[in-house]
Amino acid sequence: MFFESLAFAMGAPQGGASGTPAETFMQFVPLILMIAVFWFLLIRPQKKRQQEHKSMLDALRRGDTVMTTGGLIGRIVDSDGDILTLDLGETKVRVGRGFVSGLFDAKGQQALKEKKGKPEPKENNTPKNIDKSESGNEVPVERKEEK
Repeated sequence: MFFESLAFAMGAPQGGASGTPAETFMQFVPLILMIAVFWFLLIRPQKKRQQEHKSMLDALRRGDTVMTTGGLIGRIVDSDGDILTLDLGETKVRVGRGFVSGLFDAKGQQALKEKKGKPEPKENNTPKNIDKSESGNEVPVERKEEK
């Protein structure tokens, strides 16, 4: 009985479209904008990086120094299709071509280390004349030196 009176109070449902075609299009504008933002900020740059990585993998040749996804750095000694043989110094390792994360520029790394150089020692700003008070705390004291 309560629900019947509630149903009558709500009135009859409105039929037909919710509005004009322009109003319907305006409801989809935020969705279209979100898709455009995702395309330009996420999808497009990722595809570009994948394409650059694929072209780098295709251009690998004997003698290139590469870094693998596991962090190994080695020189390509042999290439057999999708399998590369890397010389790691005393060890030779076979890895899949897809596991190469990029070319390693040893000369550029050395130049970067030389450019940084050795850091200069920091200046010591502690006062030279320090006395201990009765409480045991260090207290800076200015002393005038006589000539």
